[in-house]
Amino acid sequence: MSKSQPLCRVLSGTARFAAVAATVSALVVGAGACSSPPEPSPATPPASPTSPPSPSVSRTPPPTVAARPLGWGPDQQDADRAADAVATMSTEELAGQVLLPFYSGLDAEAQAATVQRLHLAGSIIMGDNVPGMSDGQVDTAAMLGVTRRLQAATQAGGRSWPGMIAVDQEGGMVSRLRAPLTEWPAPMSYGAAGNAPLAGDAGTAMAAELAALGFNTDFAPTVDVTMGPADRAVGARSLSGDAGTAAGLGVGFAQGLLAGGLLPAVKHFPGHGSVTADSHESLPVQNGTPEQLRTRDLVPFQAAIDAGLPMVMTGHLAVSAWQPGVPATVSAASYAELRAMGFQGVAVTDALNMGAVTGAYPDDSAAPLALAAGADLLVMPARVDVAHAAIVGAVKTGSLPAGRLAEAAQRVVTMMMWRGRTGAAPGLPPGSGAELSRHISAAAITVLAGPCQGPLVPGSMRIAGGSALDRARFAAAAGAAGISVGSGPLVTLIGFGGSAAAPEAAEAAVAVALDAPWPLADSAAPTRIALYGRTPGAFAALADVLAGRAAAPGRLPAAVGPHPPGSGCG
Repeated sequence: MSKSQPLCRVLSGTARFAAVAATVSALVVGAGACSSPPEPSPATPPASPTSPPSPSVSRTPPPTVAARPLGWGPDQQDADRAADAVATMSTEELAGQVLLPFYSGLDAEAQAATVQRLHLAGSIIMGDNVPGMSDGQVDTAAMLGVTRRLQAATQAGGRSWPGMIAVDQEGGMVSRLRAPLTEWPAPMSYGAAGNAPLAGDAGTAMAAELAALGFNTDFAPTVDVTMGPADRAVGARSLSGDAGTAAGLGVGFAQGLLAGGLLPAVKHFPGHGSVTADSHESLPVQNGTPEQLRTRDLVPFQAAIDAGLPMVMTGHLAVSAWQPGVPATVSAASYAELRAMGFQGVAVTDALNMGAVTGAYPDDSAAPLALAAGADLLVMPARVDVAHAAIVGAVKTGSLPAGRLAEAAQRVVTMMMWRGRTGAAPGLPPGSGAELSRHISAAAITVLAGPCQGPLVPGSMRIAGGSALDRARFAAAAGAAGISVGSGPLVTLIGFGGSAAAPEAAEAAVAVALDAPWPLADSAAPTRIALYGRTPGAFAALADVLAGRAAAPGRLPAAVGPHPPGSGCG
Protein backbone atom coordinates (compact mmCIF):
# COMPACT_ATOMS: atom_id res chain seq x y z
CA MET A 1 0.00 0.00 0.00
CA SER A 2 1.10 3.54 -0.61
CA LYS A 3 1.76 5.44 2.57
CA SER A 4 -0.19 8.32 1.06
CA GLN A 5 -3.40 6.38 1.59
CA PRO A 6 -5.41 6.73 4.80
CA LEU A 7 -4.55 4.00 7.26
CA CYS A 8 -8.17 2.86 7.29
CA ARG A 9 -8.27 2.26 3.51
CA VAL A 10 -9.00 -1.39 2.78
CA LEU A 11 -7.32 -2.69 -0.35
CA SER A 12 -9.16 -5.44 -2.14
CA GLY A 13 -6.80 -7.92 -3.78
CA THR A 14 -9.54 -9.35 -5.98
CA ALA A 15 -13.14 -8.57 -6.74
CA ARG A 16 -13.98 -11.96 -5.25
CA PHE A 17 -13.29 -10.66 -1.76
CA ALA A 18 -14.38 -7.07 -2.23
CA ALA A 19 -17.61 -7.69 -0.32
CA VAL A 20 -15.81 -8.72 2.87
CA ALA A 21 -13.33 -5.84 2.57
CA ALA A 22 -16.06 -3.32 1.82
CA THR A 23 -18.13 -4.49 4.78
CA VAL A 24 -15.23 -4.07 7.20
CA SER A 25 -14.26 -0.74 5.67
CA ALA A 26 -17.79 0.61 6.02
CA LEU A 27 -18.06 -0.55 9.63
CA VAL A 28 -14.71 0.94 10.63
CA VAL A 29 -15.26 4.24 8.86
CA GLY A 30 -18.72 4.43 10.38
CA ALA A 31 -17.16 4.02 13.81
CA GLY A 32 -14.97 7.05 13.20
CA ALA A 33 -11.64 5.22 12.96
CA CYS A 34 -10.49 7.60 10.24
CA SER A 35 -11.20 10.87 11.95
CA SER A 36 -7.58 12.02 11.60
CA PRO A 37 -6.66 13.44 8.19
CA PRO A 38 -4.12 11.35 6.27
CA GLU A 39 -0.52 12.39 6.01
CA PRO A 40 0.35 13.98 2.64
CA SER A 41 1.98 11.66 0.14
CA PRO A 42 5.78 11.76 0.21
CA ALA A 43 5.62 11.50 -3.58
CA THR A 44 4.24 15.06 -3.67
CA PRO A 45 7.22 17.45 -3.89
CA PRO A 46 7.37 20.02 -1.12
CA ALA A 47 6.71 23.61 -2.00
CA SER A 48 9.80 25.55 -2.98
CA PRO A 49 10.98 27.83 -0.15
CA THR A 50 11.20 30.65 -2.71
CA SER A 51 7.65 30.21 -4.00
CA PRO A 52 5.14 32.86 -2.91
CA PRO A 53 2.33 31.52 -0.73
CA SER A 54 -0.91 30.71 -2.46
CA PRO A 55 -3.70 33.24 -1.77
CA SER A 56 -6.04 30.38 -0.94
CA VAL A 57 -3.56 29.06 1.65
CA SER A 58 -3.10 32.46 3.25
CA ARG A 59 -6.86 32.81 3.76
CA THR A 60 -7.16 29.37 5.39
CA PRO A 61 -7.25 29.56 9.19
CA PRO A 62 -4.59 27.53 10.98
CA PRO A 63 -5.69 24.05 12.06
CA THR A 64 -6.96 23.63 15.57
CA VAL A 65 -4.86 21.74 18.07
CA ALA A 66 -7.34 18.86 18.00
CA ALA A 67 -6.90 18.39 14.26
CA ARG A 68 -3.09 18.13 14.26
CA PRO A 69 -1.97 14.55 13.58
CA LEU A 70 1.25 13.42 15.26
CA GLY A 71 2.38 11.25 12.36
CA TRP A 72 1.77 7.87 14.01
CA GLY A 73 -1.99 7.76 14.51
CA PRO A 74 -3.05 10.02 17.38
CA ASP A 75 -3.80 13.73 17.17
CA GLN A 76 -2.43 16.48 19.38
CA GLN A 77 -5.65 16.35 21.40
CA ASP A 78 -4.79 12.78 22.43
CA ALA A 79 -1.29 13.81 23.49
CA ASP A 80 -2.64 16.77 25.48
CA ARG A 81 -5.21 14.64 27.28
CA ALA A 82 -2.58 12.00 27.98
CA ALA A 83 -0.21 14.60 29.42
CA ASP A 84 -2.93 15.82 31.75
CA ALA A 85 -3.72 12.28 32.88
CA VAL A 86 -0.09 11.28 33.42
CA ALA A 87 0.60 14.44 35.42
CA THR A 88 -1.80 13.20 38.12
CA MET A 89 -0.32 9.69 38.39
CA SER A 90 1.87 8.40 41.17
CA THR A 91 5.09 6.54 40.42
CA GLU A 92 3.27 3.28 41.10
CA GLU A 93 0.56 4.15 38.60
CA LEU A 94 3.09 5.21 35.98
CA ALA A 95 4.97 1.94 36.43
CA GLY A 96 1.75 0.04 35.77
CA GLN A 97 0.99 1.95 32.59
CA VAL A 98 4.15 0.68 30.90
CA LEU A 99 3.64 -3.02 31.73
CA LEU A 100 1.68 -5.52 29.63
CA PRO A 101 1.78 -8.89 31.44
CA PHE A 102 0.76 -12.44 30.65
CA TYR A 103 -0.80 -14.95 33.00
CA SER A 104 -1.01 -18.72 33.20
CA GLY A 105 -4.14 -20.78 32.66
CA LEU A 106 -7.77 -19.74 32.59
CA ASP A 107 -8.05 -17.74 35.82
CA ALA A 108 -8.88 -14.39 34.28
CA GLU A 109 -10.35 -13.17 37.56
CA ALA A 110 -6.97 -13.38 39.29
CA GLN A 111 -5.36 -11.56 36.39
CA ALA A 112 -8.03 -8.86 36.53
CA ALA A 113 -7.24 -8.31 40.21
CA THR A 114 -3.53 -7.95 39.38
CA VAL A 115 -4.28 -5.52 36.55
CA GLN A 116 -6.37 -3.38 38.88
CA ARG A 117 -3.95 -3.54 41.83
CA LEU A 118 -0.87 -2.57 39.81
CA HIS A 119 -2.64 -0.12 37.44
CA LEU A 120 -1.41 -2.13 34.46
CA ALA A 121 -1.71 -1.14 30.80
CA GLY A 122 -3.75 -4.26 30.08
CA SER A 123 -3.06 -7.92 29.33
CA ILE A 124 -1.75 -10.13 26.56
CA ILE A 125 -3.64 -13.34 25.87
CA MET A 126 -1.58 -16.45 25.21
CA GLY A 127 -2.75 -19.87 24.02
CA ASP A 128 -3.31 -21.30 27.50
CA ASN A 129 -5.60 -18.36 28.34
CA VAL A 130 -8.04 -19.15 25.52
CA PRO A 131 -11.16 -21.00 26.71
CA GLY A 132 -11.81 -24.19 24.78
CA MET A 133 -8.41 -24.42 23.09
CA SER A 134 -7.56 -27.60 24.98
CA ASP A 135 -10.49 -29.20 23.13
CA GLY A 136 -9.39 -27.76 19.79
CA GLN A 137 -12.15 -25.14 19.49
CA VAL A 138 -12.17 -21.62 20.89
CA ASP A 139 -15.18 -20.97 23.12
CA THR A 140 -15.86 -17.57 21.60
CA ALA A 141 -18.50 -16.53 24.13
CA ALA A 142 -16.18 -17.33 27.02
CA MET A 143 -13.28 -15.57 25.27
CA LEU A 144 -15.33 -12.42 24.93
CA GLY A 145 -16.18 -12.67 28.61
CA VAL A 146 -12.48 -12.86 29.47
CA THR A 147 -11.50 -9.82 27.41
CA ARG A 148 -14.40 -7.80 28.80
CA ARG A 149 -13.42 -8.67 32.36
CA LEU A 150 -9.80 -7.71 31.78
CA GLN A 151 -10.84 -4.52 30.03
CA ALA A 152 -13.07 -3.60 32.95
CA ALA A 153 -10.14 -4.10 35.32
CA THR A 154 -8.04 -1.53 33.45
CA GLN A 155 -10.75 1.07 33.96
CA ALA A 156 -11.71 0.22 37.51
CA GLY A 157 -9.81 3.22 38.85
CA GLY A 158 -11.78 5.65 36.73
CA ARG A 159 -9.52 5.66 33.67
CA SER A 160 -11.26 7.21 30.68
CA TRP A 161 -9.23 5.32 28.07
CA PRO A 162 -9.27 1.63 27.19
CA GLY A 163 -6.62 -0.81 28.29
CA MET A 164 -4.70 -2.95 25.84
CA ILE A 165 -6.15 -6.40 25.21
CA ALA A 166 -3.42 -7.89 23.06
CA VAL A 167 -2.56 -11.10 21.28
CA ASP A 168 0.15 -12.57 19.04
CA GLN A 169 -1.85 -13.55 15.97
CA GLU A 170 0.33 -13.62 12.87
CA GLY A 171 -1.10 -16.59 11.02
CA GLY A 172 0.72 -19.86 10.52
CA MET A 173 2.45 -21.25 13.59
CA VAL A 174 1.98 -18.10 15.68
CA SER A 175 -1.78 -18.21 16.13
CA ARG A 176 -3.04 -18.12 19.71
CA LEU A 177 -6.69 -18.46 18.65
CA ARG A 178 -7.77 -21.07 16.12
CA ALA A 179 -11.08 -22.54 14.92
CA PRO A 180 -13.83 -21.46 14.69
CA LEU A 181 -11.87 -18.31 13.89
CA THR A 182 -10.34 -18.30 10.46
CA GLU A 183 -7.06 -20.20 10.29
CA TRP A 184 -4.54 -18.25 8.26
CA PRO A 185 -1.49 -19.61 6.42
CA ALA A 186 2.06 -18.58 7.29
CA PRO A 187 2.91 -14.94 6.52
CA MET A 188 5.43 -16.13 3.92
CA SER A 189 2.36 -16.93 1.81
CA TYR A 190 1.98 -13.23 1.02
CA GLY A 191 5.56 -13.08 -0.23
CA ALA A 192 5.01 -16.14 -2.42
CA ALA A 193 1.79 -14.65 -3.78
CA GLY A 194 3.49 -11.28 -4.30
CA ASN A 195 0.29 -9.40 -3.61
CA ALA A 196 0.26 -6.49 -1.16
CA PRO A 197 -3.49 -5.80 -1.50
CA LEU A 198 -4.13 -9.43 -0.60
CA ALA A 199 -2.03 -8.99 2.54
CA GLY A 200 -4.06 -5.91 3.42
CA ASP A 201 -7.34 -7.77 3.01
CA ALA A 202 -6.05 -10.59 5.19
CA GLY A 203 -5.01 -8.17 7.94
CA THR A 204 -8.43 -6.55 7.87
CA ALA A 205 -10.32 -9.83 8.03
CA MET A 206 -8.08 -11.22 10.79
CA ALA A 207 -8.47 -8.07 12.86
CA ALA A 208 -12.23 -7.91 12.41
CA GLU A 209 -12.70 -11.40 13.85
CA LEU A 210 -10.43 -10.61 16.81
CA ALA A 211 -12.09 -7.24 17.43
CA ALA A 212 -15.43 -9.03 17.76
CA LEU A 213 -13.91 -10.95 20.69
CA GLY A 214 -12.73 -7.83 22.51
CA PHE A 215 -9.13 -7.56 21.31
CA ASN A 216 -7.70 -4.20 20.31
CA THR A 217 -4.00 -4.96 19.77
CA ASP A 218 -2.11 -7.52 17.69
CA PHE A 219 1.66 -7.87 17.90
CA ALA A 220 2.00 -8.42 14.17
CA PRO A 221 3.27 -8.38 11.49
CA THR A 222 6.77 -9.83 11.58
CA VAL A 223 8.68 -7.77 9.02
CA ASP A 224 12.05 -9.45 9.58
CA VAL A 225 13.82 -10.14 6.27
CA THR A 226 14.74 -13.82 6.30
CA MET A 227 18.17 -14.98 5.14
CA GLY A 228 17.00 -18.55 4.57
CA PRO A 229 17.66 -21.86 6.35
CA ALA A 230 20.16 -20.37 8.82
CA ASP A 231 17.31 -18.19 10.15
CA ARG A 232 16.16 -20.46 12.97
CA ALA A 233 13.74 -18.19 14.77
CA VAL A 234 11.64 -16.55 12.05
CA GLY A 235 11.37 -18.81 9.00
CA ALA A 236 7.89 -18.78 7.48
CA ARG A 237 6.90 -15.96 9.83
CA SER A 238 8.93 -13.73 7.50
CA LEU A 239 7.11 -12.21 4.57
CA SER A 240 10.09 -12.39 2.24
CA GLY A 241 13.84 -12.60 1.84
CA ASP A 242 13.71 -9.37 -0.14
CA ALA A 243 13.74 -6.21 1.96
CA GLY A 244 11.55 -4.14 -0.35
CA THR A 245 8.97 -6.89 -0.68
CA ALA A 246 8.85 -7.43 3.08
CA ALA A 247 8.41 -3.68 3.54
CA GLY A 248 5.47 -3.37 1.16
CA LEU A 249 3.69 -6.47 2.40
CA GLY A 250 4.31 -5.61 6.05
CA VAL A 251 2.88 -2.12 5.71
CA GLY A 252 -0.10 -3.48 3.77
CA PHE A 253 -0.87 -6.13 6.38
CA ALA A 254 -0.45 -3.67 9.27
CA GLN A 255 -2.74 -1.12 7.63
CA GLY A 256 -5.26 -3.92 7.17
CA LEU A 257 -5.10 -4.66 10.91
CA LEU A 258 -5.78 -1.00 11.63
CA ALA A 259 -8.72 -1.01 9.24
CA GLY A 260 -10.17 -4.05 11.00
CA GLY A 261 -9.90 -2.43 14.42
CA LEU A 262 -6.58 -3.59 15.90
CA LEU A 263 -3.41 -1.70 16.72
CA PRO A 264 -0.49 -3.39 14.92
CA ALA A 265 3.13 -3.62 16.02
CA VAL A 266 5.82 -4.33 13.44
CA LYS A 267 8.59 -6.57 14.75
CA HIS A 268 11.41 -7.39 15.61
CA PHE A 269 13.55 -4.23 15.28
CA PRO A 270 16.26 -4.08 13.98
CA GLY A 271 15.50 -7.40 12.23
CA HIS A 272 15.66 -10.99 13.50
CA GLY A 273 15.77 -12.68 10.11
CA SER A 274 19.51 -12.37 9.50
CA VAL A 275 20.83 -13.85 12.75
CA THR A 276 21.35 -17.52 13.44
CA ALA A 277 20.43 -17.90 17.12
CA ASP A 278 16.88 -18.05 18.49
CA SER A 279 16.26 -15.32 21.07
CA HIS A 280 13.75 -17.55 22.84
CA GLU A 281 16.80 -19.53 23.94
CA SER A 282 19.89 -17.30 23.76
CA LEU A 283 21.09 -13.89 22.63
CA PRO A 284 21.63 -13.61 18.85
CA VAL A 285 24.38 -11.31 17.61
CA GLN A 286 23.91 -9.13 14.56
CA ASN A 287 27.34 -8.43 13.04
CA GLY A 288 26.09 -6.53 10.00
CA THR A 289 27.62 -3.19 9.19
CA PRO A 290 25.50 -0.04 9.48
CA GLU A 291 25.23 0.05 5.68
CA GLN A 292 24.09 -3.60 5.55
CA LEU A 293 21.45 -2.88 8.17
CA ARG A 294 20.19 0.20 6.33
CA THR A 295 19.86 -1.58 3.00
CA ARG A 296 18.42 -4.86 4.33
CA ASP A 297 17.07 -5.33 7.84
CA LEU A 298 15.94 -1.78 8.53
CA VAL A 299 14.12 -1.26 5.23
CA PRO A 300 10.72 -2.64 6.39
CA PHE A 301 10.90 -0.68 9.64
CA GLN A 302 11.63 2.54 7.80
CA ALA A 303 8.63 1.87 5.57
CA ALA A 304 6.43 1.26 8.63
CA ILE A 305 7.61 4.50 10.22
CA ASP A 306 7.04 6.44 7.01
CA ALA A 307 3.53 4.96 6.82
CA GLY A 308 2.71 6.31 10.30
CA LEU A 309 2.22 2.97 12.05
CA PRO A 310 1.82 3.27 15.83
CA MET A 311 4.12 0.61 17.35
CA VAL A 312 7.51 -0.95 16.71
CA MET A 313 8.64 -3.96 18.73
CA THR A 314 12.33 -4.28 19.52
CA GLY A 315 13.92 -7.73 19.44
CA HIS A 316 16.35 -9.46 21.77
CA LEU A 317 19.44 -9.32 19.55
CA ALA A 318 22.72 -7.55 20.09
CA VAL A 319 23.86 -5.25 17.28
CA SER A 320 27.64 -5.09 17.26
CA ALA A 321 27.67 -1.83 15.30
CA TRP A 322 25.48 -0.10 17.89
CA GLN A 323 26.10 -1.51 21.37
CA PRO A 324 27.98 -4.83 21.42
CA GLY A 325 26.66 -7.55 23.68
CA VAL A 326 23.51 -5.69 24.72
CA PRO A 327 20.04 -6.79 23.52
CA ALA A 328 18.32 -4.12 21.46
CA THR A 329 15.45 -4.21 23.96
CA VAL A 330 17.69 -2.70 26.67
CA SER A 331 20.10 -0.81 24.42
CA ALA A 332 20.00 3.00 24.44
CA ALA A 333 21.83 2.98 21.10
CA SER A 334 19.10 0.83 19.56
CA TYR A 335 16.30 3.16 20.63
CA ALA A 336 18.35 6.16 19.50
CA GLU A 337 18.61 4.59 16.04
CA LEU A 338 14.87 3.91 16.00
CA ARG A 339 14.04 7.51 16.91
CA ALA A 340 16.61 8.82 14.41
CA MET A 341 14.64 7.00 11.70
CA GLY A 342 11.72 9.30 12.53
CA PHE A 343 9.66 7.03 14.78
CA GLN A 344 7.45 8.95 17.20
CA GLY A 345 5.17 6.16 18.38
CA VAL A 346 5.27 3.50 21.08
CA ALA A 347 8.45 1.43 21.26
CA VAL A 348 7.50 -1.94 22.76
CA THR A 349 9.85 -4.71 23.85
CA ASP A 350 9.65 -8.33 22.84
CA ALA A 351 8.64 -10.65 25.70
CA LEU A 352 10.93 -10.10 28.67
CA ASN A 353 10.61 -13.70 29.82
CA MET A 354 12.62 -15.02 26.85
CA GLY A 355 15.97 -16.76 27.26
CA ALA A 356 17.98 -13.99 25.60
CA VAL A 357 17.02 -11.69 28.48
CA THR A 358 16.39 -13.77 31.58
CA GLY A 359 19.87 -15.29 31.65
CA ALA A 360 21.69 -11.97 31.70
CA TYR A 361 19.04 -9.94 33.54
CA PRO A 362 17.52 -12.10 36.31
CA ASP A 363 14.60 -11.12 38.54
CA ASP A 364 13.10 -8.82 35.92
CA SER A 365 16.00 -6.39 36.25
CA ALA A 366 15.63 -5.80 32.50
CA ALA A 367 12.39 -3.86 33.07
CA PRO A 368 13.84 -0.60 34.42
CA LEU A 369 16.88 -0.95 32.13
CA ALA A 370 14.66 -1.14 29.06
CA LEU A 371 12.73 1.95 30.14
CA ALA A 372 15.91 3.88 30.86
CA ALA A 373 17.22 2.89 27.42
CA GLY A 374 14.11 4.21 25.66
CA ALA A 375 11.36 1.57 25.69
CA ASP A 376 7.78 2.71 26.28
CA LEU A 377 5.93 -0.57 26.86
CA LEU A 378 7.31 -3.74 28.44
CA VAL A 379 5.71 -7.00 27.35
CA MET A 380 5.52 -10.17 29.42
CA PRO A 381 7.98 -9.73 32.27
CA ALA A 382 8.58 -13.05 34.00
CA ARG A 383 6.79 -11.77 37.12
CA VAL A 384 4.87 -8.57 36.71
CA ASP A 385 4.82 -7.73 40.41
CA VAL A 386 8.61 -8.03 40.56
CA ALA A 387 9.02 -5.92 37.41
CA HIS A 388 6.66 -3.29 38.80
CA ALA A 389 8.61 -3.08 42.05
CA ALA A 390 11.89 -2.90 40.13
CA ILE A 391 10.64 0.09 38.13
CA VAL A 392 9.39 1.93 41.22
CA GLY A 393 12.65 1.19 43.02
CA ALA A 394 14.73 2.41 40.08
CA VAL A 395 12.88 5.74 40.10
CA LYS A 396 13.52 6.11 43.82
CA THR A 397 17.25 5.45 43.43
CA GLY A 398 17.50 7.68 40.36
CA SER A 399 18.75 4.96 38.00
CA LEU A 400 15.52 5.45 36.03
CA PRO A 401 14.72 9.16 35.66
CA ALA A 402 11.15 9.96 36.65
CA GLY A 403 10.76 12.02 33.48
CA ARG A 404 11.67 9.02 31.28
CA LEU A 405 9.02 6.87 33.00
CA ALA A 406 6.44 9.63 32.56
CA GLU A 407 7.37 10.02 28.88
CA ALA A 408 6.91 6.30 28.28
CA ALA A 409 3.58 6.22 30.08
CA GLN A 410 2.39 9.27 28.17
CA ARG A 411 3.11 7.64 24.81
CA VAL A 412 1.16 4.53 25.78
CA VAL A 413 -1.76 6.55 27.14
CA THR A 414 -1.75 8.80 24.06
CA MET A 415 -2.10 5.76 21.81
CA MET A 416 -4.88 4.25 23.87
CA MET A 417 -6.77 7.54 24.13
CA TRP A 418 -6.65 7.72 20.34
CA ARG A 419 -7.85 4.12 20.20
CA GLY A 420 -10.73 4.89 22.56
CA ARG A 421 -11.69 8.13 20.80
CA THR A 422 -11.91 6.56 17.37
CA GLY A 423 -14.22 3.81 18.61
CA ALA A 424 -14.07 0.05 18.73
CA ALA A 425 -14.54 -1.81 15.48
CA PRO A 426 -17.81 -3.82 15.31
CA GLY A 427 -15.98 -6.91 14.08
CA LEU A 428 -17.00 -9.91 12.00
CA PRO A 429 -18.17 -13.42 13.00
CA PRO A 430 -15.52 -16.12 13.45
CA GLY A 431 -14.64 -17.89 10.24
CA SER A 432 -15.58 -14.98 7.98
CA GLY A 433 -12.20 -15.04 6.29
CA ALA A 434 -12.09 -18.77 5.47
CA GLU A 435 -12.54 -18.33 1.73
CA LEU A 436 -9.97 -15.53 1.67
CA SER A 437 -7.52 -17.75 3.56
CA ARG A 438 -7.96 -20.49 0.96
CA HIS A 439 -7.47 -17.99 -1.84
CA ILE A 440 -4.18 -16.79 -0.28
CA SER A 441 -2.84 -20.35 -0.19
CA ALA A 442 -3.98 -20.95 -3.77
CA ALA A 443 -2.12 -17.79 -4.83
CA ALA A 444 1.02 -18.75 -2.89
CA ILE A 445 1.53 -22.48 -3.59
CA THR A 446 4.84 -22.93 -5.40
CA VAL A 447 6.09 -25.85 -7.50
CA LEU A 448 9.89 -25.93 -7.35
CA ALA A 449 10.34 -29.12 -9.34
CA GLY A 450 7.95 -31.18 -11.43
CA PRO A 451 5.37 -30.41 -14.12
CA CYS A 452 3.75 -27.00 -14.16
CA GLN A 453 0.58 -28.28 -15.84
CA GLY A 454 -1.70 -31.27 -15.56
CA PRO A 455 -2.16 -33.78 -12.74
CA LEU A 456 0.89 -34.36 -10.55
CA VAL A 457 -0.51 -37.63 -9.16
CA PRO A 458 -2.92 -40.14 -10.70
CA GLY A 459 -6.35 -40.70 -9.18
CA SER A 460 -4.90 -42.26 -6.02
CA MET A 461 -1.98 -41.57 -3.67
CA ARG A 462 -0.50 -42.41 -0.31
CA ILE A 463 0.18 -39.84 2.44
CA ALA A 464 3.04 -39.74 4.95
CA GLY A 465 4.63 -37.20 7.27
CA GLY A 466 3.10 -34.21 8.97
CA SER A 467 0.87 -34.51 12.03
CA ALA A 468 -2.23 -36.64 12.35
CA LEU A 469 -4.32 -33.48 11.83
CA ASP A 470 -2.28 -32.55 8.74
CA ARG A 471 -2.86 -35.97 7.20
CA ALA A 472 -6.57 -35.94 8.02
CA ARG A 473 -7.04 -32.50 6.49
CA PHE A 474 -5.06 -33.45 3.41
CA ALA A 475 -7.02 -36.65 2.93
CA ALA A 476 -10.31 -34.76 3.15
CA ALA A 477 -9.10 -32.17 0.64
CA ALA A 478 -7.85 -34.89 -1.69
CA GLY A 479 -11.23 -36.60 -1.64
CA ALA A 480 -12.94 -33.35 -2.51
CA ALA A 481 -10.54 -32.96 -5.46
CA GLY A 482 -11.27 -36.47 -6.73
CA ILE A 483 -8.10 -38.16 -5.43
CA SER A 484 -8.45 -41.31 -3.34
CA VAL A 485 -6.01 -42.17 -0.57
CA GLY A 486 -4.47 -45.57 0.07
CA SER A 487 -2.42 -46.57 -2.96
CA GLY A 488 -0.25 -44.97 -5.61
CA PRO A 489 2.68 -42.53 -5.38
CA LEU A 490 3.76 -41.30 -1.95
CA VAL A 491 3.13 -37.66 -1.05
CA THR A 492 5.18 -36.69 2.01
CA LEU A 493 4.33 -33.69 4.17
CA ILE A 494 7.32 -32.00 5.82
CA GLY A 495 6.42 -29.79 8.76
CA PHE A 496 8.38 -27.36 10.92
CA GLY A 497 11.72 -28.90 11.86
CA GLY A 498 11.14 -31.81 9.48
CA SER A 499 13.76 -33.12 7.11
CA ALA A 500 13.68 -34.34 3.55
CA ALA A 501 16.14 -37.03 4.72
CA ALA A 502 13.53 -38.73 6.92
CA PRO A 503 12.65 -42.27 5.76
CA GLU A 504 9.16 -41.35 4.60
CA ALA A 505 10.54 -38.30 2.74
CA ALA A 506 13.34 -40.20 1.02
CA GLU A 507 10.95 -42.36 -1.02
CA ALA A 508 8.47 -39.58 -1.77
CA ALA A 509 7.28 -38.94 -5.31
CA VAL A 510 6.01 -35.57 -4.10
CA ALA A 511 7.59 -33.66 -1.20
CA VAL A 512 5.52 -30.84 0.31
CA ALA A 513 7.00 -28.29 2.74
CA LEU A 514 4.17 -27.12 4.99
CA ASP A 515 5.94 -24.20 6.66
CA ALA A 516 9.20 -22.61 5.48
CA PRO A 517 10.36 -24.21 2.20
CA TRP A 518 13.94 -24.87 3.36
CA PRO A 519 13.64 -28.71 3.62
CA LEU A 520 12.99 -28.92 -0.12
CA ALA A 521 16.64 -28.03 -0.77
CA ASP A 522 17.63 -31.55 0.35
CA SER A 523 14.75 -33.43 -1.23
CA ALA A 524 15.28 -35.90 -4.04
CA ALA A 525 11.56 -36.11 -4.82
CA PRO A 526 10.79 -35.57 -8.52
CA THR A 527 8.07 -33.12 -7.55
CA ARG A 528 8.69 -30.55 -4.80
CA ILE A 529 6.06 -28.11 -3.58
CA ALA A 530 6.12 -25.25 -1.04
CA LEU A 531 2.72 -24.77 0.60
CA TYR A 532 3.48 -22.23 3.42
CA GLY A 533 0.58 -23.42 5.57
CA ARG A 534 -1.39 -26.31 6.99
CA THR A 535 -4.88 -24.83 7.13
CA PRO A 536 -7.88 -26.54 5.52
CA GLY A 537 -7.64 -23.97 2.74
CA ALA A 538 -3.95 -24.69 2.19
CA PHE A 539 -4.58 -28.42 1.83
CA ALA A 540 -7.47 -27.70 -0.54
CA ALA A 541 -5.11 -25.62 -2.69
CA LEU A 542 -2.54 -28.44 -2.62
CA ALA A 543 -5.09 -31.07 -3.62
CA ASP A 544 -6.31 -28.92 -6.52
CA VAL A 545 -2.75 -28.57 -7.86
CA LEU A 546 -2.01 -32.29 -7.47
CA ALA A 547 -5.22 -33.17 -9.30
CA GLY A 548 -4.44 -30.75 -12.12
CA ARG A 549 -7.51 -28.68 -11.33
CA ALA A 550 -5.48 -25.53 -10.63
CA ALA A 551 -2.09 -24.06 -11.46
CA ALA A 552 0.55 -23.18 -8.87
CA PRO A 553 1.12 -19.44 -9.37
CA GLY A 554 3.41 -18.81 -6.39
CA ARG A 555 7.10 -17.97 -6.54
CA LEU A 556 9.77 -18.53 -3.92
CA PRO A 557 10.09 -15.47 -1.65
CA ALA A 558 13.62 -16.57 -0.63
CA ALA A 559 16.31 -18.87 -1.99
CA VAL A 560 15.99 -22.61 -1.31
CA GLY A 561 19.20 -24.46 -2.09
CA PRO A 562 19.81 -24.19 -5.83
CA HIS A 563 16.43 -22.52 -6.38
CA PRO A 564 16.81 -18.70 -6.40
CA PRO A 565 14.12 -16.29 -5.22
CA GLY A 566 11.35 -16.08 -7.79
CA SER A 567 11.55 -19.76 -8.73
CA GLY A 568 8.27 -21.49 -9.47
CA CYS A 569 5.70 -22.04 -12.19
CA GLY A 570 3.99 -18.70 -11.75
